Amino acid sequence: MLYEKRWARAWLGLGLVWFLAAIALAPSNKIYQQGLVLFLWLPTLVLAWSARQVFAQAWRRQPALWGSILLLLAWSGLSLAWSPAEEPGREIKRLIYILVFLMAFPLLAQLGLARIRQLLLLGSGLLAFAALVSIINFYGLQGKSLLARLAGIGEISHPILGAYVVGAAALFLLYEPPQKRGMQLLWLAALACLGAFAVLSQSRGAILALVITVVMAPLWFRDRHSRVFSILAVIATGAAFYVMYDLIAKRGSSYRPEIFHAVVDMIAAHPWTGLGLGAGYDVSAVGKHFDHTHNMFTHVAVEMGLPGMLLWVTVWLYTLGEIVRARATLFGKVLLCFWVYSTLAMQFDAASLTGTPRAEWFISWLPVGLAMLLPWGRAENEACGKISGST
Repeated sequence: MLYEKRWARAWLGLGLVWFLAAIALAPSNKIYQQGLVLFLWLPTLVLAWSARQVFAQAWRRQPALWGSILLLLAWSGLSLAWSPAEEPGREIKRLIYILVFLMAFPLLAQLGLARIRQLLLLGSGLLAFAALVSIINFYGLQGKSLLARLAGIGEISHPILGAYVVGAAALFLLYEPPQKRGMQLLWLAALACLGAFAVLSQSRGAILALVITVVMAPLWFRDRHSRVFSILAVIATGAAFYVMYDLIAKRGSSYRPEIFHAVVDMIAAHPWTGLGLGAGYDVSAVGKHFDHTHNMFTHVAVEMGLPGMLLWVTVWLYTLGEIVRARATLFGKVLLCFWVYSTLAMQFDAASLTGTPRAEWFISWLPVGLAMLLPWGRAENEACGKISGST
């Protein structure tokens, strides 16, 4: 089969690494998007016909997850009928992007979970390098004060969204320490760069999501390493709170409660239909205007009504269900951390579910896609168990 060729697998693997790392390292967002078309969308479409049995297996193994995704995309497209969006065709194209992105993961699963984990570690390592370059560029070359909020390079320039991307990379690295001493030093250096980026971004939502996840992780890892990381996270947070209390408290609640109350009124005005996919809106609260709801779930409800929000919640919960089924494996445990982190991160700022690939995808569609790899991982484990049992 075409999708089994070595060049095809390398092409898709490059696409996954590009998605992870080039969001920071690509010279511009246009090049990042073009790279995704070349390295991820195109190979998925080229290989789709030869891999039709793989997609049939994906449907049989995760019918509820795939079904809820298709319903969400269908409802999103239907909402264009009442949306004031100026370019409905562009919104449809973005929905197709999401579908093709998710279709890539059953194909990536054919590489084996061990190779996928290596690609995630590679992408996370490159993001750690981007974090280091960001810190040197912002505080060194640009001469910014250490009290200034770090703006990274590339598409991690937004302090909050950039911190969400970096936090995801930290989780992928944290629970897979290398065995060799030299690589352990690089691993620690990479984690230090990612942690420094998160702290210097002063993104309280990202840091809180990361700390809570690491503190909770021993509940399912049940090993000494996760307990050590949990204790260190508590100590580091306490120290940072003591040293930086004034800086942390200065911004108060950032109007989040007021924004939420205003958004509830907006949802109540159009509860069943929402404003429609791609509808522009702003939130008026305390005499100020905000360009989104600062919460993924309420953003979806504003755009696509309560049916759209419930469909997204359904997708998210079915994703959790797939991850919980794989909780006995290391990859399943890491993904459970990633799901908890993403769920928390969505509450504070992310508000783009159907836009072009961007930082928000790291805490929305990437967890869903990675969960689609898990049935093949279970099949690998069962095959290995049968082989070991017969020898």
